[in-house]
Amino acid sequence: MQDDTVVWQIINHSFCSFKASVAKERTFCQNPYNVTGLCLRSACPLANSRYATIREEDGSCYLYMKTIERAHSPLNLWEKIKLPANYAKALDLVSEKLEYFPKYLVHRNKQRLTKIHQMIIRMRKLKLQAKPIIVTVNSRKEKVERSKEKRALQAAQLEKNIEIELLQRLQQVASDTEIYNYPEVSFSNALSSANKSFNDKNGIKEEENDDEEVCFMT
Repeated sequence: MQDDTVVWQIINHSFCSFKASVAKERTFCQNPYNVTGLCLRSACPLANSRYATIREEDGSCYLYMKTIERAHSPLNLWEKIKLPANYAKALDLVSEKLEYFPKYLVHRNKQRLTKIHQMIIRMRKLKLQAKPIIVTVNSRKEKVERSKEKRALQAAQLEKNIEIELLQRLQQVASDTEIYNYPEVSFSNALSSANKSFNDKNGIKEEENDDEEVCFMT
């Protein structure tokens, strides 16, 4: 059988892996089953055969209870009970389960339950708010992409200038004097406009020739 007083003397005056001396005034306890987070005789989960605490897991509260009858089996040492989501019902269940526990421990567990419920409410409110998503950027990759984009824009501008220059030359020169390899669509459009202007000129000449023939016959 274990003696709580002996255990506390060893933990308090000797070594304990859960001790955290952050400040000179207080010594904190890193044990996840500590109900207060302080290294105290009444709040130590190792030096108390009868102990209880409340923990939060995935948005739900659970009551953990330890009794001396299960000390021989460390696997089944803690009894886990899920508390209702309703705060009032959870308080009633804690009072019912911890009826024969020390009053100090019951009071601390109710305080812990209140704090955990407030934390869960704040977590739910934060989830409903829109948050910016932080995305890491590879500076080297971004630099390569910018250089590729710059070269692509320059190439597109060059092709556009070449197309404009070729269309201007096609409109200026005669079709039987020079031959160029033009794009099919641009060449067809330019050729149709050139034929139209050529036909208009020929139509005027034919009318003039007809008038001359009529005058000669008369």
